[in-house]
Amino acid sequence: MKKLFVIGRTFPEPTTTAAGRRMMQLLDFFRNETYEIHFGSTAATTNYSAVLEDKGISTHELQLNDPSFDDLLRKLNPDVVLFDRFISEEQFGWRVAEICPDALKILDTEDLHFLRDARKMAVKSGIPVEKSNLYTDLAKRELASIFRSDLSLIISEYEINLLENTFQVPKGLLCYLPLGFEKVANNELPGFKERSNFVTIGNFQHAPNLDSVLYLARELWPAIRKKVPNSELHIYGAYVPKQVSELHDESTGFLVKGWTEDVSDVMKNARVCLAPLRFGAGLKGKVLNAMYYGTPSVTTSIGAEGISGKRTFGGYVTDDPKEFVKLASDLYTSEEKWSEAQKSGTEILTNRFNWPKVLLPFQKKLNELSKSLESHRRKHFIGQVFQQQTVQATRYMSKWIEEKNKR
Repeated sequence: MKKLFVIGRTFPEPTTTAAGRRMMQLLDFFRNETYEIHFGSTAATTNYSAVLEDKGISTHELQLNDPSFDDLLRKLNPDVVLFDRFISEEQFGWRVAEICPDALKILDTEDLHFLRDARKMAVKSGIPVEKSNLYTDLAKRELASIFRSDLSLIISEYEINLLENTFQVPKGLLCYLPLGFEKVANNELPGFKERSNFVTIGNFQHAPNLDSVLYLARELWPAIRKKVPNSELHIYGAYVPKQVSELHDESTGFLVKGWTEDVSDVMKNARVCLAPLRFGAGLKGKVLNAMYYGTPSVTTSIGAEGISGKRTFGGYVTDDPKEFVKLASDLYTSEEKWSEAQKSGTEILTNRFNWPKVLLPFQKKLNELSKSLESHRRKHFIGQVFQQQTVQATRYMSKWIEEKNKR
């Protein structure tokens, strides 16, 4: 039986983040491929963490700059090592390369961190996100991690194109693997008249989500409420900070609900999802979840990025605040527009994010690399150059920290 060792930035939280849900999908895929699975992280589990042991997955608490990781790696001797986010690869990739050189190294980027960070800086500086400075130290780090890995999973078509065309990353190092969904059944969901209120959802430790809710509170919701006087905005998400909880105001219909374990109940009973994301990267789980539960969205170009392709979006997309308010109220009050948007969302999920279908290229690539890893690495030899330089720089720093900790 083949072994998979996942090194996670955190233990997956499928009920709080799209990233957590995606990781559980990947783990289920490898389980179905009959892998023995081990999951390790330097982070502690939380009340929201999935109980991986219930799925037969062994868990490990990892220590940075500690020889205990080397001992564990030798004991496991995995066939495949999956790094959850580039930071995990930075911390442990060189050790994997030294101790298990024949292990296939896969990087799950989740989203491009340097892209999200550059857009955040643009918003803070008051410049358009399309003029974001992508050529940063963070970009150098993340791109180096992609080159060092045998394969990187990219969640968004936009990011695939960015890596290939702007940064000249070879196609052979990348695999498009978006979030996936099972078959959509809108006929089993509440209809327009059975639904009420607006909803937004997202983990508040994720900066784009926090900014989005503050943007709603300060600029968008008061104007939407004027157009739809009796409506409410229900705000869900784990790790609600004080600055958000203090915005709860029943008189204005701005209701901070906090974490919900049942996203389906929240989404399928709301009429419209609001996602005015001003920066971010990857695919927006809240928008895709809304489509899955038949809830049209009003979002920004950032929120809709990578979702529709050439198809009509399941709702409306605008970066203009006044237009956002108008479109939100129109979608909420017009059953005809709402039904059309719902239909478009269903078509997008069915044709672009069907999980068994989107898995096929990754499954094929995994099988190919398992049989021809040496020739793959020769073809992409630049990755070995990055690896060698990283070992020189990182290995000795880590060993120095180990010795310092011993003293």
